Amino acid sequence: MGYNTKQRDRIMEFLKANGDRHITVDVLFDAFRKEGKSIGKSTIYRYLDILVSEGVVRKFMIEEGRPACYQYCGDCSQCCEHYHLKCSGCGELFHIDSIYLEKAKDELMRLYGFAVDSSKTVFYGLCARCREKENRV
Repeated sequence: MGYNTKQRDRIMEFLKANGDRHITVDVLFDAFRKEGKSIGKSTIYRYLDILVSEGVVRKFMIEEGRPACYQYCGDCSQCCEHYHLKCSGCGELFHIDSIYLEKAKDELMRLYGFAVDSSKTVFYGLCARCREKENRV
């Protein structure tokens, strides 16, 4: 991983603490700025690129023209193998593990020889919060 700095340590701590979330560079930048420990966006991008190349962090490009999301995977690559739900209302991205989707993935391989990349599979719809807002209107 090369050399560690306090900035890199802060980025890694934030990613680990938010390992269940998909994080953008802007989220990291704003979090550090609010703490009064500003880290430049270029520094964040460079370090995330290093972490992605090492397999510690997974990079997701969910939508054309939208910023990439990153997620901490640690040393376990299986942690990054999951499906995604994208809310068309608020734009939030969720990751899910599902035995039923895994069975569908296996079935697609068996029937069609098609290997689904679950880390890039996105289902679009409305999250519970947005559905609730929609029902109130």
